[in-house]
Amino acid sequence: MKRRQLVLILDFGSQYTQLIARRVREAGVYCEVKPYDVSRAELTKLAPAALILSGSPQSANAPDAYKFDPGKLAPRLPVLGICYGMQVTMYALGGRLRQARHAEFGAVTYYVDRTDALTTRLPRKFRAWMSHGDEVCALPDGYVATGHTVNCAIAGARHTERPWHFVQFHPEVLHTAVGRDLLTNFLFKVAHLTPDWKIEHFLDEQVAAVRRQVGRGRVVCGLSGGVDSSVVAALLHRAIGERLTCIFVDHGLMRKDEGDEVTGVLAGQLGLPIVRVNAQKRFLKALDGVEDPEKKRKIIGREFIRVFEAEARKLGKVDFLAQGTLYPDVIESASVGKAQVIKSHHNVGGLPERMKLKLVEPVRTLFKDEVRALGRALGLPASMIGRHPFPGPGLAVRILGPVNEADLTILREADAVFIDELRKSRLYDKVWQAFAVLLPVRTVGVMGDARTYDRVLGLRAVTSQDGMTADWARLPHAFLARASSRIVNEVRGVNRVVYDVSSKPPATIEWE
Repeated sequence: MKRRQLVLILDFGSQYTQLIARRVREAGVYCEVKPYDVSRAELTKLAPAALILSGSPQSANAPDAYKFDPGKLAPRLPVLGICYGMQVTMYALGGRLRQARHAEFGAVTYYVDRTDALTTRLPRKFRAWMSHGDEVCALPDGYVATGHTVNCAIAGARHTERPWHFVQFHPEVLHTAVGRDLLTNFLFKVAHLTPDWKIEHFLDEQVAAVRRQVGRGRVVCGLSGGVDSSVVAALLHRAIGERLTCIFVDHGLMRKDEGDEVTGVLAGQLGLPIVRVNAQKRFLKALDGVEDPEKKRKIIGREFIRVFEAEARKLGKVDFLAQGTLYPDVIESASVGKAQVIKSHHNVGGLPERMKLKLVEPVRTLFKDEVRALGRALGLPASMIGRHPFPGPGLAVRILGPVNEADLTILREADAVFIDELRKSRLYDKVWQAFAVLLPVRTVGVMGDARTYDRVLGLRAVTSQDGMTADWARLPHAFLARASSRIVNEVRGVNRVVYDVSSKPPATIEWE
């Protein structure tokens, strides 16, 4: 098989590193992210066709700054340095940095002083997104300035002979008007790559890879009903057929009719072997009286592992555990610096150590949008591929306070009405995620000339590209009026509906 072109992104800890990778993949070129201090030996082994250096929250002038040795790069290797990637390289090669007299954070106008392969067919000035407090004030030998802003005299540079280009701004973010064009210029005009990254090729490669890894072994897959686990299950079934067993732990915390829909599609339509475990009473008992959201998540994760282990033992000898690990998880686990834990994530990450199984992770190099494309290539229905993200703990973290069957019933019915109205209005696919939240608040109302004292229900809908940041969806007022009216009239126990207009940050998408 012909070796696929690889663009290697070296991560200096930028919050935008994943965005760089996504933009490169979107252009049809395969890329991977590695820490900035990747060894010369690994670089040689990876043999990248081009290299991108990311930004960083650090100051390249700081004593403990992340250092980079350009000497380990082949002179003819195409390089694009972004923000810190520019500063740290210029500094290493003998250039000078200083604290910017006027730091730039946000949108500025970038002026192209020298048009080259990187900026070909781009306007001579455009809006660019800056995020820097330091700047290059003198270039190393062999480099020329290619652009500036009002406050930054050297906001772009390139080597006079090597295909090495540098920009102070972030072309990967949507705020940079021609950012995608600049990145594609680097890939196709500077590095002369060809767009050979197609999800259909990936599918064929992964089916073959799974067959090589598994051999004649047996695989167990934890099925949640979400996009990731469903795609993994379908891919594995194509690769190894009946030697796959999916275990669907029905914890009773799913949306209305969701368990039946998932098993109906995957088992009924696609023929996947699924063991469905009804553990609703067990989970409700374990959650009885628990209010703290972190405790809820940990309890659900613990019980999931116990149920999954017990069912897996009934299957006899199993050799592998399949997981829907995605590339953002891989990047974050090896990312530079430490991130604060906002809330723990419920997954089956604790299973391999306890069960002594080898891992099969066929989508670990894909982003979420690529997993959806893979699902389409596998023939999964649009209703499953386009399903909004759903938290592992399910409705337990959409009920603020203790979880009980009565509140689950209220929330399921209200959420179903909201989603139904979104679909009827053709708005479902225009938002990243939408759901209802049951609040631990009662308010006075009047229905049929009688006083009521019932629950408040919150509606939440956000727009996003990857869930890392999100904005509240500007749903039409007429739509919100219909959804609110239906919920109050059809769902017993709710007499007031509110709409969440908080963005992430400062809020998170989920309420717990």
